[in-house]
Amino acid sequence: MIPFWPERWDARLLLAALVLFPFLGLGTPPLFDLDEGAFTASTTEMFLRGDFLSSYLLGEPRFDKPILIYWLQAASVSLLGTGEFAWRLPSALASAGWILATYGFVSRISNRSAGLTAALIIATAAGLTIITRAATADALLNLWLACAGYASWLWMREDDRRWLYAAWLAMALGFLTKGPVALVIPGATMFLWCASQREWRRFFAWALPAGPLLLFFAVAAPWFVAETLQEGMGFLSGFFLKHNLSRFDTPMEGHSGNYFYYVPVVLLSLLPHTGLLLVALGRLRDIWRDSLLRFGLIWFLVAFVLFSFSGTKLPHYVYYGYGGLVIVLAAMADRPLRRWLALVLAPLMFALLLALPMILAGAVGRLKPDDQLLLANLPDVFGPAWWFWVGGALVMSLALLFLGRVDTTRALRVNGLLAGVAMAALLIPAIGQVQQGPVRNAGKLARDLSGPLVMYGINTPSFQTYAGRQVVKRAPRSGDLVLTRESRLASLTGAEPVYRERGYVLARMP
Repeated sequence: MIPFWPERWDARLLLAALVLFPFLGLGTPPLFDLDEGAFTASTTEMFLRGDFLSSYLLGEPRFDKPILIYWLQAASVSLLGTGEFAWRLPSALASAGWILATYGFVSRISNRSAGLTAALIIATAAGLTIITRAATADALLNLWLACAGYASWLWMREDDRRWLYAAWLAMALGFLTKGPVALVIPGATMFLWCASQREWRRFFAWALPAGPLLLFFAVAAPWFVAETLQEGMGFLSGFFLKHNLSRFDTPMEGHSGNYFYYVPVVLLSLLPHTGLLLVALGRLRDIWRDSLLRFGLIWFLVAFVLFSFSGTKLPHYVYYGYGGLVIVLAAMADRPLRRWLALVLAPLMFALLLALPMILAGAVGRLKPDDQLLLANLPDVFGPAWWFWVGGALVMSLALLFLGRVDTTRALRVNGLLAGVAMAALLIPAIGQVQQGPVRNAGKLARDLSGPLVMYGINTPSFQTYAGRQVVKRAPRSGDLVLTRESRLASLTGAEPVYRERGYVLARMP
């Protein structure tokens, strides 16, 4: 039995539930565009092209990301078929590993209770509940970043060179998952932490170890070399210059924001555990004095500051620092704290979720006609189960806030589980059905219809995933089967709809 395994049966049951949490509702929602659609459509195109070295999307080279997540998705759907569960399985497995690694690390350097809290936050925080089950590269990258950071700390603490090899192996796998960010965040964290300790020799011992560096290049380099030989120097310039360096200079694909973009992202993404962050903000001096908590804080701030100054901003970028942040938040829960500050945001979250269907219904009149049609089935997707669970969670969270007989740690865990189930089993499937249901249905229908498949005036690459056939974006031609929106149908002279649902139309060109 591993030494950090929980001693009590209820704690063991909780840990097991948290590790399995990324699989809850995994195959229920349709694939979300653009991100899940782009990744899965690229993997689909590997099968269509018979090329598992390069990634293409809608017939064009996709130099955005390295290869590892595509290989894992390809393996998953080869074994299990092309359902949503199989597409998301690599991310769920990576997230389960992230949760377990976080529990193991925090338990090892602190205690089992703090380890459970850290694992709870990753498994059930609102933003992480989304990213841990998304068919993208981010769950996998978060696993490698966590392993790199945790192994680096254990190397410094225990002076065991095996941890240094583990850290560089994790960074190599992270580099194969999403590129240089897998080196930048651990490297900047180690540099700044060692600078705060004035331990420069330790930093250079971490940054320039011969054996671990050879391991890094042995794992990370071969695919980049092979891809460059196949695709030419355009791959290297496209990957490193356009899709990495250029993201920091200019917004790409409309993903921009001001310098304070990530402040609300962090506050919302941590719900219902945001109260622990508020506690931490009041104890920054104590956190800085603790070498481990300073390491976790620096890790989070590296990601927060780096992407705050980046031209391209997406909410999940800041999650790359959450492997360090949860160390700090778990320590806050493990110390005496104001109960109301730790728990008050949970009922506010459940109240907001309870009001969400009414908020969406009230916004329908201000939307474009296509989007008004898309929201036509709101009463159906937010059914009795939604009101029962979210309403019950609101009542329970209020009771936990005011009933002092339940200790704060237990109350945090109950709130986390209630919120996690609400997000994973109810909210994400509901939003998926509203947003993506028509695209999924159109794609499955198009699988068995003849003619070239074309997207016109829209960008929903999951259509290719569901169709299992090549899709292109161009002006429609005679004989094409076109996926478009109702507002654009009139511009397709003579097009005959073969399927239409809530603003989406699949039409045959004459």
